[in-house]
Amino acid sequence: MLSAEEMLCSTQQVIAGLEALKGENRSLLEGLQGSLESQAMVAESLGVEQEKNDIIRTLLERIELGLSEAQVMMALSAHFGFLEAEKQKLRTQVRRLCQENQWLRDELARAQQRLQEREQDMVTLEEQNKHLHFMASMRKYDQEETPEDDKCSSSTKESLDDLFPAEDEEQSQMSQPRHSSAAAAAQQGGYEIPARLRTLHNLVIQYASQGRYEVAVPLCKQALEDLEKSSGHNHPDVATMLNILALVYRDQNKYKEAANLLNDALTIREKTLGIHHPAVAATLNNLAVLYGKRGKYKEAEPLCKRALEIREKVLGSDHPDVAKQLNNLALLCQNQGKYQEVELYYERALHIYHSRLGPDDANVAKTKNNLASCYLKQGKYRQAEALYKEILTRAHEKEFGSVEGRLGPGWGQCYTLGLFFR
Repeated sequence: MLSAEEMLCSTQQVIAGLEALKGENRSLLEGLQGSLESQAMVAESLGVEQEKNDIIRTLLERIELGLSEAQVMMALSAHFGFLEAEKQKLRTQVRRLCQENQWLRDELARAQQRLQEREQDMVTLEEQNKHLHFMASMRKYDQEETPEDDKCSSSTKESLDDLFPAEDEEQSQMSQPRHSSAAAAAQQGGYEIPARLRTLHNLVIQYASQGRYEVAVPLCKQALEDLEKSSGHNHPDVATMLNILALVYRDQNKYKEAANLLNDALTIREKTLGIHHPAVAATLNNLAVLYGKRGKYKEAEPLCKRALEIREKVLGSDHPDVAKQLNNLALLCQNQGKYQEVELYYERALHIYHSRLGPDDANVAKTKNNLASCYLKQGKYRQAEALYKEILTRAHEKEFGSVEGRLGPGWGQCYTLGLFFR
């Protein structure tokens, strides 16, 4: 099959041949007409010439028709060429529009991405601004804090490391969280937790108690980042902030993250404060609590014992904080069934509380209650009953006066039975 260009060339050649043939036939026709006009021929001869003349005219008419058809074909070819050119032009425009459309789509996607990034940056800046305002408002506590406040806080507030459940709760529930203040985590040995970190700790604990961990965790991380930028990673304040963040992770049951933070804090405190510093004992106790919540009592016990040794060395063997650590150690041993050691730890803690704080101190009653609970678990009901009687008698005398003659001889047994059925 011929291509369009070959067909066009052939048509042009045919037109040229037809034009030449048309010219020859027209010359012949003119010659015949001239001879007919100039010569007188016989009828027969005239008839032949007339027939030739008719044939030539017919040929000329066919040639004219062929030329007309060839011209039409040429016109159609030109029209088709024009249409093809327009088609190509339209295709080019379509391709250009597609490219422009794709470019606009890419620009739109990039613009949307930049918008999202700017929105995220704006949210981050707003949070940073709030945090900076908060940190600025906390710094005033550093100037406003007085030695009298320090003395009061050291005697009335519990330290950051006291994370075990209260002694009046069931002793087996070591996994129950207890949120406490950061007021006196390490007030001996030349290091004291800044007031702004204590305030931040209280705020974080408040958020965590409300279940607003999405606020508490970023607040801790931002404060930790600021401390690392200003003081470096190996600084006691960074270790304190790691302890606070570990508490939040612990309450979220993220024990692995909490353990990593506490180990990091322990390394920093041992390096910067020394291995016998009270803050090291606090971190050791926090790790022991974490292991206790996971049921790893054997791993927790040596940490708690080391914390006890540090507090005995720094504070003295008869300090109330030593008694508190003895209570914590007794809880770990009780969960392992080491009741003889539990009795020794509780009895020693009871002696410290009784001698240092007096028989009416709440810690004395709590420790007696803990020891009585230990007796009950061993089936030593008489020893438990005696302790419960002491607790009830002291509480009644403190509230109403002497109980002599007011209660029957069986009140202690009734109270003990009440404890069994509680």
